[in-house]
Formats: sequence, structure tokens, C-alpha cells
Amino acid sequence: MKDKILKLLGTAQTQYISGVEMSNHLGISRVAVWKHMKRLVQEGYDMDASPKGYRLKSCRDLLGFSFERGVSATRFFPIVDSTMDRARELAKQGADHFTVVIAEQQEKGRGRLRRSWLSQKGGLWFTIILKPDLPPPLSFKVNFAASLCLARTLNRLFDINARVKWPNDILVNNKKLVGLLSEMETRGDMISFVNIGIGINVNNQPEQDEPNAVSIRTLVGHDVSREVILGAFLDDLGAMLQNILDKEIIDLWKEQTSTIGKRVRIETLNNVHQGVALDVDETGALILEQEDNTTRRVIYGDCFHRENQS
Repeated sequence: MKDKILKLLGTAQTQYISGVEMSNHLGISRVAVWKHMKRLVQEGYDMDASPKGYRLKSCRDLLGFSFERGVSATRFFPIVDSTMDRARELAKQGADHFTVVIAEQQEKGRGRLRRSWLSQKGGLWFTIILKPDLPPPLSFKVNFAASLCLARTLNRLFDINARVKWPNDILVNNKKLVGLLSEMETRGDMISFVNIGIGINVNNQPEQDEPNAVSIRTLVGHDVSREVILGAFLDDLGAMLQNILDKEIIDLWKEQTSTIGKRVRIETLNNVHQGVALDVDETGALILEQEDNTTRRVIYGDCFHRENQS
């Protein structure tokens, strides 16, 4: 019944649906409708009740996506601690390849090096559970494919010149539009799952708290559909992951990057490296020319372009 009510609210042509309409459509009493609506509010759904009826104040587009794609492959939560945490639980429980965990809001969203990630309503916060038939040393292909596909998708949809920043964030005009984070678990000599957590500033306004961030709404001047973004990206990523071993992912990624040639600072849990980003090698590692003219191969870390400390 919960799913039926959410589908009705999420796909309604008018924003408000009266209790009488819901009762007739669902075959339950108006009192039962009221009880279900009260429970949905307790679970975190942003509802509005008025003499006109009930309506969802937010997440209509994401709910529409969930029901259109099928609940077996999509899990939506109005509020969640972290989509990465929930996806890890689902992956360990045997969730299917390409299951997508979506949230309207995260209470404990996080980025690399345990940094917190501001996850306001209006953004697009999700994690994809992937189970590629690859050995762990080739997991970088999945990570780079995700950021490459997302940058391409956003450029195609909005013509905003999104560029990938090593290792996998996305910038527009040197401001952070997208953050990506990956977690992997292995079984023997093969990948058990790779979870790709993605946060996109869409219709939120991160600039108020993070001056070096930007949203799609700010860039294009109006709200956009998160459902369109998510659907287009997942379609592109699914195609990219097919026969991924035969694709030169790093070469394609480098065509879309803003990092190579920039002065950068790389922070890891224990060290800081600075210099000029010379290249990204075939394994996804950054080749850094340090200030003493020596080169260093950096496997992981949080990268900051020195010009604006983005």
C-alpha cells in the first residue's frame, strides 16, 4: 500500500490529490489513507496536507524514476544516513548488479578522506552497486568510466563544459559540481562489488556554504529534472561498462580532464604532495612533477587545483 500511495503521489498530474480520490483509487477508507500518510511523514517524506488534499513537496521526480525503472533495481529513501552505507548493506545481502540507492537527503554524506558532504534537498545523491567481472587491479576502469560518463552526460544535457578532476570529481569553471567516491570488496581474486557514490549539485544552492561549489540550477538559471539526469547517466554508464576491457577508458578520460597541466596539491591521510600534474598513467595514477623536479606516482588522494584551491 505504501508503494501504491507513493506512486500515486509521485506520478499525479496535479500536485494535490484529495483524500476521497485516494480512497476511491486505492480501495481503502479515508481513515486508512490518513494513517498511511501520517506514517509516511514519520518516515521522512516531505508531505503537505491541506483542504485540497495531499501532495509531495519534494522528490516527485525521483519517485517517478524509481517506479518507472522498477523497485527491484532502485531503492529510494527520503532521508538516509548515507547512500554508500545503505548500498554496502544491500551489496553484502546480494543486491543485483546495477542496483541504485537514491536519497532525497543524506544526514551523514561523506567524501574522500572522511570529509563530510553537504547533502541538501534538491541535489541528486545516489550510489550504484556494480558487480563487474574484473580482478581488483582493474577496478580503476569502473571509477574512471563513471566520472567520464557523467561529465559527458551533463555536457550533452546542459552544455556547461563539465570537466573531470583527478581522481574523479567534476568541475565547471573550476567550481565543484559533482563528487564521486568508490568502495570495493573482493572475493578471492575477483571483485565482489564496487559501489560508486555520487553527489550532484542540481537544484540546491551549495554556494551559500561552500564558495568553491556550484549547482546546475545556478549555471543554467532554472530548476532541472533530476530524473532526466539520472536516467541519461545510467544509460550511458551501462553502455560504457559493456566490454569495458576493450575500451581505453583512461585515454578517453584524459580528453575530458582539467587536471593535467595544472599545479596541484594532493592530500592523503598521511602526506601532502605538490607540483604539476604531468599525466595519468594506464592504471589511473597521477604522475606529479614535484617542486624539486623529481616525479612521483600518486595512487590516491584528494586533489586541489592550486589556482583556486577548489
